[in-house]
Amino acid sequence: MLTNDQLGKWDRENFFHPSTHLAQHARGETPTRVMTGGSGVYIEDRNGTRLLDAFAGLYCVNAGYGRTEITDAIAKQAKELAYYHSYVGTGTEASITLAKMVLERAPKNMSKVYFGLGGSDANETNVKLVWYYNNIIGRPQKKKIISRWRGYHGSGLMTGSLTGLELYHKKFDLPFPQVKHTEAPYYYRRADRSMSEEQFSEHCAAELEKLIQAEGPDTVAAFIGEPALGTGGIVPAPKGYWAAIQKVLKKHDILLIADEVVTGFGRLGSMFGSDHYGIEADIITIAKGLTSAYAPLSGSIVSEKMWKVLEKGTDENGAIGHGWTYSAHPICAAAGVANLKVIDELGLVKNAGETGAYFNKAMKDALGGHANVGDVRGEGLLNAVEFVEDKDDRKFFDPAKKIGPLVSAALLRLGIIGRAMPQGDILGFAPPLCLTREEADKIVDGTKKAVAEVLG
Repeated sequence: MLTNDQLGKWDRENFFHPSTHLAQHARGETPTRVMTGGSGVYIEDRNGTRLLDAFAGLYCVNAGYGRTEITDAIAKQAKELAYYHSYVGTGTEASITLAKMVLERAPKNMSKVYFGLGGSDANETNVKLVWYYNNIIGRPQKKKIISRWRGYHGSGLMTGSLTGLELYHKKFDLPFPQVKHTEAPYYYRRADRSMSEEQFSEHCAAELEKLIQAEGPDTVAAFIGEPALGTGGIVPAPKGYWAAIQKVLKKHDILLIADEVVTGFGRLGSMFGSDHYGIEADIITIAKGLTSAYAPLSGSIVSEKMWKVLEKGTDENGAIGHGWTYSAHPICAAAGVANLKVIDELGLVKNAGETGAYFNKAMKDALGGHANVGDVRGEGLLNAVEFVEDKDDRKFFDPAKKIGPLVSAALLRLGIIGRAMPQGDILGFAPPLCLTREEADKIVDGTKKAVAEVLG
């Protein structure tokens, strides 16, 4: 029962919601959800309904809800200096401190961090930097970017092109011609089911090599990938994948962008997914976990190798022609500083690894034997349950049946938020990194009940 029908009316009449069926929502066929508070892994709506948020907003509230250490830092900064720009060597104590803190946690080959607002604008920055880099070193033809099908890198023009999901291309005239896509490292959906993980990884590397050769190695500038696929299905990298991919990239002098918007700052049980999988990136994209979403902030961490070329470029051409009004916004930077302190003080990276291992095992034990569960996979505090019509033949459900959304809705009725992932009947989980074993058990138990309700 809604407690404020006027607010719902205003919502339908005025609010353009992202990733929403606009017509259904405007007609009132989908409800207006107004969230009002939160603590730890729980959020609450205006009706007083308390929900266990097993997706941490959108993989982002890593520190959990209600962290006064972060909100107090935001308030303090807002009172002292709510805004000043970061152009022409200008900074604030918060932005300078946060840059230092990020680099202290990043892989050792990284040199500087440029701050934006969200993962999409960070990846737009990354592409511009790649193009600038190749122009400065005299390779103006080396401009194509290779992404993966099912990868998610944003929903802007270039970043929507990099994203390898149909929904982000359809009717938007995307992808751009400079962007090419190669096979997703999705072991469960491999065409040849006789392949081991290592063989499949070598296959993915061979497909990448084939694409590079077809396009011309001298035209391919960079490869972008999430250490573990996020929105494309929550898929950990198969064994040997990143070693095989990096071998191909080094052979052809192709830059590597590690999109760590989801995996950065602890999600996999390591500070960065690059550490977790042995990735040596030229650029690392960060966002969500940087502030635990208490304020919008992203970053592009550039390697020492790239930084030296960027310096050379400005010596030759003057100040670099790139920047956002809100780059390194002091309020957001203050949130980042406080958030990284909370992550350290509470041991959340270690907890993500340990509680994540417990959570993934418990979910596999609970649902791995179900006739309609084809795969239960995960790493750290990422987990996905994939539903199939026939387990033995790996026959997928007709998408029109919307099995994933039905299970997600059943789970919500039990007071737990999971996410129905696109392009498949996949239920995804990415809870806050402060998750306890008792809360993990509650998610697993609720998921088991929701699956039984929908599929028996």
